[in-house]
Amino acid sequence: MLTVTATPQDEPTAAAEPASGGSWLTRGVAGIGSASLLADVGHEVPTALLPSLLTSTLGAPAAALGVIEGVSDALAGGARFVGGAIADDPGRRRRVAVGGYTTTAVLASLTGAATQVWQVGVLRAGAWATRGLRVPARNALLADVVHPSAYGRAYGFERMMDNLGAIFGPLLALGLVAAVGTRWAIGLSVIPGLLAAAAIVYAIHHAPRAEQRDRVPLRIRVRPVLHGQLGRLLAAVAAFEVGNVAATLLILRATELLTPGRGTDAATVVALVLYAGYNVAATAASLPAGRLADRFGPTGPVRVLTAGVALFAAAYAGFAAAGDNLPVLALAFIAAGLAIGCVETAQHSAVAALAPAHLRGSAFGLLATIQAAGNLAASAVAGILWTAVSATAAFGYLTAWMLIALAVLAFNHPGPGANSSAIP
Repeated sequence: MLTVTATPQDEPTAAAEPASGGSWLTRGVAGIGSASLLADVGHEVPTALLPSLLTSTLGAPAAALGVIEGVSDALAGGARFVGGAIADDPGRRRRVAVGGYTTTAVLASLTGAATQVWQVGVLRAGAWATRGLRVPARNALLADVVHPSAYGRAYGFERMMDNLGAIFGPLLALGLVAAVGTRWAIGLSVIPGLLAAAAIVYAIHHAPRAEQRDRVPLRIRVRPVLHGQLGRLLAAVAAFEVGNVAATLLILRATELLTPGRGTDAATVVALVLYAGYNVAATAASLPAGRLADRFGPTGPVRVLTAGVALFAAAYAGFAAAGDNLPVLALAFIAAGLAIGCVETAQHSAVAALAPAHLRGSAFGLLATIQAAGNLAASAVAGILWTAVSATAAFGYLTAWMLIALAVLAFNHPGPGANSSAIP
């Protein structure tokens, strides 16, 4: 099994390493976690209300929503790759983090004032591009503010806060729509978004001072990131992500299975409740997954990643075979939620531990790009199989990729001479 070990580097570090003593929940970690919570609340509001704004308010066809979301997701994926190169420099990563949170909040909230469909498209695309740009910077910054012995807990905490935002955001959207209407609800989403930017500023204020270095040229680094253990880990991540389908397909599967016995409206409500359970499970799993990753030392992140992939395999097998059995569907949703909580935490903590400090931004950028591309491929192929063959075939295909990812994780080994640094 691949182990996560500290790799000695001759290059200067990007920032002074935080002290190992004291609590892992430093002010910097708390600031970044708070930013993830607030930012997710902020962008979930316009996301939840975008279909209503386009179709009901502006009279656009459903196809317009698909085009806008497709273009926005593509730009976000590309921006994450470029953002990784920018985030290699500690000064740039801090500026990009602050600017990314601020710009995303402003552009997303301005969609509430749009009077034309093309305006919504431009604002949504811009918001998602800046959101993608800030992701590697935030992840690299989190590694700056916590000792390596606590990477698992720090990234688990950040994922937990992000998942909480995914729960609270749609609820806030419902309350705001009832109180002030769709347009004002979207406009008011700027408040949690700007608070997220303030939280990042707070985290940076409490981060170790970056070492003074000559400004390095901005360039995208792929081959150095794929060297050694980190490359082997990212190969396993790629195998997993090609089978990591969008959660909306889980909702669709539940809706289709439950409709014959309950009707469309009731089945939709039950499916959304099951999805809420998925988000709660992801939130609950993230921090314990991080604690386990730290407790098991160098092999911890990969053990947690393996457990998460195995849970996904079980969940997808459940979706393939569930029929209209509600308890089985509920277990499948919970297993998938627990799985994503484990996987995201383990991926981030493993990359933080394995990436050289001067390439940490590029490593997180490449991780985010693999995630985005893999999710797109998984959803596209599963959708085609669903339409051409059956939903069972689609989830059987996804289960097979989980098994392939488990095999890649099991048969990767550290290179000779890798030194292991125990994590207390």
